[in-house]
Amino acid sequence: MELLVLFGTFSVLLLIGTPVAFCLGVASFATIVYIGLPPVVVFQRLNSGVSVFALMAIPFFIYAGELMVRGDIARRLVALAGSLVGHLRGGLGQVNITASVLFGGISGSAAADASAIGGLMIPQMKERGYDVDYGVNVTVLSSIIALMLPPSHNMIIYSISAGGRISIADLFTAGILPGLMLALSLMVAAWYMAKKRGYPVEPFGGWGMVGTLFVNAIPGIMLIAIIFGGVRSGIFTASESSCVAVVYALFVTVVAYRTMNWNAFVGATTAAVRTTAMVLLVIGCAASFGWLLAYLRVPGTLVQLMQHVSENPIIVLLLINVLLLFLGTFMDMSPLIVITTPIFLPVAQAFGVDPVHFGVILILNLGIGLCTPPVGAVLFVGCAVGRISVWQAVRTIWPFYFAAVATLILVTYVPALSLWLPSLFH
Repeated sequence: MELLVLFGTFSVLLLIGTPVAFCLGVASFATIVYIGLPPVVVFQRLNSGVSVFALMAIPFFIYAGELMVRGDIARRLVALAGSLVGHLRGGLGQVNITASVLFGGISGSAAADASAIGGLMIPQMKERGYDVDYGVNVTVLSSIIALMLPPSHNMIIYSISAGGRISIADLFTAGILPGLMLALSLMVAAWYMAKKRGYPVEPFGGWGMVGTLFVNAIPGIMLIAIIFGGVRSGIFTASESSCVAVVYALFVTVVAYRTMNWNAFVGATTAAVRTTAMVLLVIGCAASFGWLLAYLRVPGTLVQLMQHVSENPIIVLLLINVLLLFLGTFMDMSPLIVITTPIFLPVAQAFGVDPVHFGVILILNLGIGLCTPPVGAVLFVGCAVGRISVWQAVRTIWPFYFAAVATLILVTYVPALSLWLPSLFH
């Protein structure tokens, strides 16, 4: 009955349009009252959920990303991507995906990627004769590459949700190959759609132009090396690396590129504060919700249930992926990480899945959910940038969905794709 109160309250509030954080908090409060525990427990768990030092990395990584977005870094990365892959079939679509790889290593945010890269690329694609739905679809699916690459703050949330036992440096490293695989599969889908629709091929500007644009983009690209190299080598913790990233982002945009004015600085700061407040409120409420699930012994019950269904890890991982894809259609990513990690991680470990490998599966799976209606936050951003309805985009987005799901299947059943690179640093 307690679970009925918990999930029933949550579902009703979600269906009537209540923000996810309040759905989680109110559902937790109602269940605590029903059980007969002191209501203050909800607020204690909320406070403990956000009072984790490692979470300090999230606001600073968000801030560094905002500074880079407003400091004209995205335009330089798009230009570099254009010189590298613009001559392939469906050139601007390929540029969009490659730019997302480069920018994702700076922002770590799918929404920021969709907004920044989409804002630059979709208007250009319209002018060159590309259909708007194609531009939006490429932008939306390629933006989740950012979730797989450092400094993905969702990797940090996963590590904390797993009890802080999983190395953030290992998670950052583990996501790199799957992220690049996702980019490659999306480029194949973009090529297929471009060939089917007869989109043009852009001329190749020559290696001299590639070199010039690369040199111009080096200050922005160096941020990737600072974040990943610092954390992986042990010079910085993730929290220290995020602070260094902000200082470096300010240096690049104010001194090196001289593209950051006062209004842009205030805008970046305000946006970072707003985003951080939303993320941390969701994490705190989800921590309270997750504690209740543990209190009601949901993880242990689920392990037993899965063992009754099948002893085959292939079947169990398939069931977990299907459940996560379903949950991702109507819940945002951060609360789902906090809620589902304590539930599904013990199940996965019981069947021999490495926690770092499972983290990559979880992040990629829930990233696909960000692009799936009815509550696909990144899908909404892409449609808003392209000024088309969600229905127009979803009608033709299937080749890109298939590419992303195919990558998810490979990452799920080939652990070496996630674990080989971290193993080189041990």
